[in-house]
Amino acid sequence: MSTNSSSTQSEHGWPSLDWEQQDWVPATAGYGMQQSATYSRYKSALPSNIADETPVPDSATLILAEEAVYELTRFDAELGHKVATFAPVLLRSESASSSQIENLTASARAIFSAELGLKKSRNAELIAANTGAMTAALKLAGSISSNSILQMHGALMENQSIHQAGQWRDEPVWIGTRSDTRVGADFVAPQHTRVPELINDLVIFSSRVDVPALVSVAVGHAQFETIHPFTDGNGRTGRALAQSILRFRGVTRNVAIPVSAGLLADIEGYHRALTAYREGEVAPIVRAFANAALRAVTNTRQLVQDIETIQESWTHQLMARKNSNAWRMLDVIARRPVIDSATVALELGVAQPNVYPPLKALVEAGILQSKAEHRLGPFWRNDEILNAIDAFAKRAGRRAKS
Repeated sequence: MSTNSSSTQSEHGWPSLDWEQQDWVPATAGYGMQQSATYSRYKSALPSNIADETPVPDSATLILAEEAVYELTRFDAELGHKVATFAPVLLRSESASSSQIENLTASARAIFSAELGLKKSRNAELIAANTGAMTAALKLAGSISSNSILQMHGALMENQSIHQAGQWRDEPVWIGTRSDTRVGADFVAPQHTRVPELINDLVIFSSRVDVPALVSVAVGHAQFETIHPFTDGNGRTGRALAQSILRFRGVTRNVAIPVSAGLLADIEGYHRALTAYREGEVAPIVRAFANAALRAVTNTRQLVQDIETIQESWTHQLMARKNSNAWRMLDVIARRPVIDSATVALELGVAQPNVYPPLKALVEAGILQSKAEHRLGPFWRNDEILNAIDAFAKRAGRRAKS
């Protein structure tokens, strides 16, 4: 089936969304129902190809986007020499923020514990899975491809059995108040047969380097959300794709700056911007991402400062000899504030029995606390780092005064 190739240009110069009529036949059709009642009509989205389209937001939006790219690049470069400590924390913060946009929330302690196999919080497990999707996005950022998008989704959805992981959907999806019918839905995504071609078109657009970087990120993300290529996980995969494009374009090289955390400050505005995009206006979604990036940099600077302050305090608390593995563990704790003995042994490259004496030293110094988790043995945690990450999340969800 051919994708719509005749762009319907809006007054803003970007192809607006077209629609195609569909017939919906309910599962109960034929069981004594009148023929006229056996089907209903609705319209599904019909996006235009954008591979050869060039978005041109207004000059004020372009200036804002350029400022955001400058701040992202500058902050990424500043953290370059500290990437071993901060990259994992920021990656998890981005994953948690992206999930929170879809009302998936959990404490930092629950998320880090879920990564170690603790199954007390389903939300924490889903957010931990989103970290896998973000990790895949950055590893695959050397090129943007259909396959890389499938791998991101596969990493996100691998530990559930309801939705197909890493496969394009083969059924309709819609956004609305009823799950049993797409008639009357707020938005019905394109027919599933159109998805592969639409994604290939998006990949071509996102791989172009003649479009300003943040414009490419924002438009690529909005087009992805319009295609809605999966039965679940579209929002989180789409925001992972945004991180992949940032890395592909060289805006970030060392860390995944939590841009999704910036979007949390105005989720309604983010959703309005997606709607405006479908009506042929690209400026709102570009502004949403630019403002989100600027907020994220400010918030992340605070998180980095908080963690550095905590790390400095540890040097005064720990009295172990300087060649003790306890000192080496401090770097591990800064990036993984919930640990088990197996994780520490792997991180330090030592036999597992050898980590217990330094763990004991850290507990005695007040840097770690220990709790036995059912069937998983003891976990050790640092509440200061966990509180700093939770404070970051709280700041991210606070709407800035206009």
